[in-house]
Amino acid sequence: MEAKDGAYGFDFEAVYRELDPGHSFTYELADGRQATVSFEEIGNSTQVTVTFDAETQNPLEMQRAGWQAILDNFKRYAER
Repeated sequence: MEAKDGAYGFDFEAVYRELDPGHSFTYELADGRQATVSFEEIGNSTQVTVTFDAETQNPLEMQRAGWQAILDNFKRYAER
């Protein structure tokens, strides 16, 4: 993944391990950590929740902020 202006980026590789269409999916990152993405219908909206195994190189709050930024960008894209 990389910023549009190329200012920063990182490699992202994963294998999907579980898939529950319309509800959730789980994938395993190259380093063995897992993340689960779940979808919950709330009225006319869908809540997307990501649960992830934290890595050890960066502070947890920085990781949360990164995942939240991805979700925020996805929300903007989906609402177009």
